[in-house]
Amino acid sequence: MSATTQPERFQTIVIGAGQAGLSVGYYLARLGQPFVILDGNERVGDSWRQRWDSLRLFTPACYDALPGMPFPSPTHVFPTKNQMADYLEAYAEHFELPVRTGINVVGLSRERERFVLRTSESTFEAENVVVAMSNWQRPRIPEFARKLDASIVQLHSSDYRNPSQLRDGAVLIVGAGNSGSEIALEAARGHRTWMSGNDTGHVPFNIEGTAARYLLIRLVLRVLFHRLLTVDTPIGRKVRAKVLSHGMPLLRTKPKDLALAGVERVPRTVGVQDGRPVLEDGRILEVTNVVWCTGFYPGFSWIDLPIFKDGGPIHERGIVPDEPGLYFVGLSFLYAASSSMIHGVGRDAVRIAKAIARRAREPREESDSGIGVTERVGAG
Repeated sequence: MSATTQPERFQTIVIGAGQAGLSVGYYLARLGQPFVILDGNERVGDSWRQRWDSLRLFTPACYDALPGMPFPSPTHVFPTKNQMADYLEAYAEHFELPVRTGINVVGLSRERERFVLRTSESTFEAENVVVAMSNWQRPRIPEFARKLDASIVQLHSSDYRNPSQLRDGAVLIVGAGNSGSEIALEAARGHRTWMSGNDTGHVPFNIEGTAARYLLIRLVLRVLFHRLLTVDTPIGRKVRAKVLSHGMPLLRTKPKDLALAGVERVPRTVGVQDGRPVLEDGRILEVTNVVWCTGFYPGFSWIDLPIFKDGGPIHERGIVPDEPGLYFVGLSFLYAASSSMIHGVGRDAVRIAKAIARRAREPREESDSGIGVTERVGAG
């Protein structure tokens, strides 16, 4: 192998420069650990910029800061997705985190004591790898979608930006979670809109109201999501299984909001007949647009390691016991309901950074486990 084709080697490679990866980078830097962060986007924060235009965070600015740097907005303002993106970019610059953008990792395997990461143009090697990505990587669209008439506009929520992408005529939103509900409200301003799917439940208060500002959000975010609903508690484990299989309840949108906007709730979409979507009750809907708010697959097929069960990695609060040096941060309910939230990711990140620092001091240690948790966490 020539000098020009030798892989680049690092002690630690963090995959993903979102809130999880940047938080890990912050703590690794504070612990004096060498590392690099790789991200497939062209700019830090692009994973937020690429979401629908009207999206705002479900948490106020006081809960949207990463470790060491406050969010630059009034405390109780709910930031836009672009404000969050710009904050992440400023965060990486402020702490001079070694982020390399435009590098998409397409393969991860192990050769003896090192991990090998393949990209479309180069190869990296590392003693430690942190996969700092959510479990929502590849759009989930049912197979029968391809049978819809070619004249029907089809978009997944990850491709939806605003109503200008829709044709004149009726819209079917498939999926009744948070993204489906918010997109349905927007579509209903200019289109007859149906929203298909099971009721996911909703929080029984206005998250932007005064009561929520001073009491309920603090109680929910600080106590319930961050401390009570964890893998260490029976109720947390029960809720975790439900969240991973059915998603979170509606946070900002309420059923009455949808009804007032004219959104018609209908049963699940189960197939196609004569090029049109068919509901569970047999109805056929005449629509010109379908927006699939049907979630995502984990998207970890590029990881060629025997660490998965039911599509998700088996780990102990982000530490993979069967692959020493491999870690996950940013997964939904990795440890707590707050693990994939901005205000909760720091706790997981510091734990992983400390595990990496400990491993650097004890390179012959056979296992990274045993630092405060014994329960292995799978995909759900």
